Amino acid sequence: MDLKEDFLSFIWQFRQYVAQNLATTAGELLQVLQVGQPNKHAGPDFFNAKIIVAGTTWSGNVEIHVRSSEWNGHGHEQDQAYNNVILHVVLENDLPVKRADGSFMPTLELKSIFHQHILENYNGLVEVRRPFPCYAQMGSVDQLVMQGAFSRALVERMEFKSREVQDKLTHHKGDWEATFNFFLARSFGFKVNSLPFELLATSFDMQLYSKYRDAPLQTEALIFGQAGFLNRPFSDPYPAQLRREYLFLKQKLNLQPIEQSLWKFLRMRPTGFPTVRIAQFAALMNRSEHLFSKVLHGGDLDYMKSIFIQLPIHSYWHGHYHFEKQAPAFVPQLGKASIESIIINAVCLIMFSYGRLMDQEHYMNKALHFLEQLAPENNHILRQYKTAGVKIESAFASQAILQLNRNYCSKMRCLQCGIGVSILKKV
Repeated sequence: MDLKEDFLSFIWQFRQYVAQNLATTAGELLQVLQVGQPNKHAGPDFFNAKIIVAGTTWSGNVEIHVRSSEWNGHGHEQDQAYNNVILHVVLENDLPVKRADGSFMPTLELKSIFHQHILENYNGLVEVRRPFPCYAQMGSVDQLVMQGAFSRALVERMEFKSREVQDKLTHHKGDWEATFNFFLARSFGFKVNSLPFELLATSFDMQLYSKYRDAPLQTEALIFGQAGFLNRPFSDPYPAQLRREYLFLKQKLNLQPIEQSLWKFLRMRPTGFPTVRIAQFAALMNRSEHLFSKVLHGGDLDYMKSIFIQLPIHSYWHGHYHFEKQAPAFVPQLGKASIESIIINAVCLIMFSYGRLMDQEHYMNKALHFLEQLAPENNHILRQYKTAGVKIESAFASQAILQLNRNYCSKMRCLQCGIGVSILKKV
């Protein structure tokens, strides 16, 4: 029987064993009052457990091993930190073990008492060859269980991402406006060009946006120049003027542009070309006075969307996808899906992070509420879950599923997932 500690931890945590006439390997009657809290860090596997052994109540920690001899193999018999372990839970008791103080360790052997259907369900998950372990069962999971798992996964995702926001905030010396501008820039890359947009955003001081806000041409020159698109002469008046402005700013501010070759055009619709996206982003920066404050203290979702509608994009981009390449007339504004993507990946993130870091929970709740109102994203990962019968009706759900897929499904961590636990416990 080749089982791992995480499976045994699951059996212990959710009491998936025959509890009647429970006894230690020494024959002492055992009653489990509290299994304790799982420990994700160094030390015993469960903290603050409470048990009764032979009529005596004990409070302390629980250690899990496949075989009891691993206690000595890990050096616990010499570690004073393990003297407060009150129970050793093992699959097989192959060796009586002692604490560092010389006392024998009470041991519970699970080999013959855990529910066998749990093992069958577990094998059915870990041996699956479909897109993710619970593909065949997920559509039948109770919706309350699903919503609970979604809520936990989404908060986990937002808290994980907010740590990056904190790092960027430190880099920008506590300037929330500059930090927000960084995440806005990255969101304008829409995954395909998120990296060059991120490099663009870090290639100069973000506070320059506020300095040149009253001079739109200089803002556009700064952004297009740093993006690497103004490195040659032009005959069209608009890009020629941008180049002159940029060469002046480059020398004045000692700027170094990123490589133009980093930007991806292949297999993209012309309206999504990075040149068009940069023009849209530059227009937003020209409108961006107190943008962070507007987002933070603004009203409902419609107000948030209005920030990105009818941007003051230079008229040149109504007939060009590239510099000096005429194109059929079009409206170079952000579409509905693009606006919602930016709100999901920049606005909601910065709002949640501000609430978390400033200990103002209502901003965190507001961000989550916006995600509940926004349409879900659509990508190949989410389509796999839809095929499995999962209802994805909002960005709240789609963001949660992306987190589940990344941190649980793809890593086979079914035992730490509420959905996986529900499936494993089915009789």
